[in-house]
Amino acid sequence: MSESVPSPLPRVAAVLLAGGQGTRAGFDLPKQLAMLGGKPVLRWSLDSLASQPAITGGVLVANGDVTAAIAGLPPGWVSVDPGVERQQSVANALAALADWHDDAFVLVHDAARPGVTADVVDRLLAALGDAEAAIPTLPVPDTLVEQAAHLAGDVVDRSALARVQTPQAFRLGTLRRAHVEAVEAAATDDAQLVRRLGLPVVAVAGDARLHKLTYAEDMAILNGLLGIDRMTRTAVGMGYDVHRLVAGKPLWIGGIEISHSHGLEGHSDADVGLHALTDAILGALADGDIGDHFPPSDPQWRGAASHRFLAFAAGRVSARGGRIDHVDLTIIAEAPKVGPHRAAMRARIAEILAIPVERVSVKATTTERLGFTGRREGIAAQAVATLQLPEN
Repeated sequence: MSESVPSPLPRVAAVLLAGGQGTRAGFDLPKQLAMLGGKPVLRWSLDSLASQPAITGGVLVANGDVTAAIAGLPPGWVSVDPGVERQQSVANALAALADWHDDAFVLVHDAARPGVTADVVDRLLAALGDAEAAIPTLPVPDTLVEQAAHLAGDVVDRSALARVQTPQAFRLGTLRRAHVEAVEAAATDDAQLVRRLGLPVVAVAGDARLHKLTYAEDMAILNGLLGIDRMTRTAVGMGYDVHRLVAGKPLWIGGIEISHSHGLEGHSDADVGLHALTDAILGALADGDIGDHFPPSDPQWRGAASHRFLAFAAGRVSARGGRIDHVDLTIIAEAPKVGPHRAAMRARIAEILAIPVERVSVKATTTERLGFTGRREGIAAQAVATLQLPEN
């Protein structure tokens, strides 16, 4: 008897809430833009969510100045304005997902919790297999007392209490209905709105790294939890890729489409430059190669845009608490000429990786008409990525 094949996971969207000002932190700018380990707090959550293979799109809820300050959105993400209250911000995000089916899953996360981990996301999505909603929680380790006028009162039984974190996971149709029916009600999180529908909310294990940035001293706590204070090491990876040139296909190199008589043949859009860069970053992480994460045997990647692969690799760096210091791409081809497109390629790669364009190098060379590239049968690319990663 053949083994049953598991049903594919529904589409998954992420909603990242970054519309607040965070005045209790006492910073001169919104707390989600405070620098943590060399990048804004908001960017930690954004990169981590974008790196999850199950998540195929997202909505950033933030003011225009916040969106402009984080060096662009990952592929498949859009931004919307926040509301006056958190509940309205989520409603605005749901409106941006109007073309998503009710059966989809959605993760709602607060940008002030930068330590999103793949394990928590996996546990939440697994819980939605049998539930309408799921939240990550942690036990309460401290003794709790009632307090009035700075005087400690009776001890509160903590055995039935838990600390609630985000992201919180929902079936999209359920979250839509919860917001529609809560027009006159307010709640501090979406799980409360779902419970008001009479539906159970499943609790899964949370993670201490999802500590919330509320006060200035929380920055020191997050530095420790995310390993930012640890010693770092330099990691270098190399990538190489080649694709055949064929007539009648668009030509994508370095994240941009170039007008040419031939295009590159491959399972995805065959962007030889982005493939080499993806492998270089994965190599520096010792995290396999592009084929391990996006196998050509999987039909979902047929014709896929290669910027998704590169953004995934960048997200893996962020999830490890690292950063991309520099990438260097060399394109090997007789034609077309890369020079006129170099600036656009550098800008596009910098946007995908969310790094300054000064950290991106794009070069080109020929093989003096020798070999398959010299005969214009294909185009090759090689890349080097330099990362900073925390020591274990």
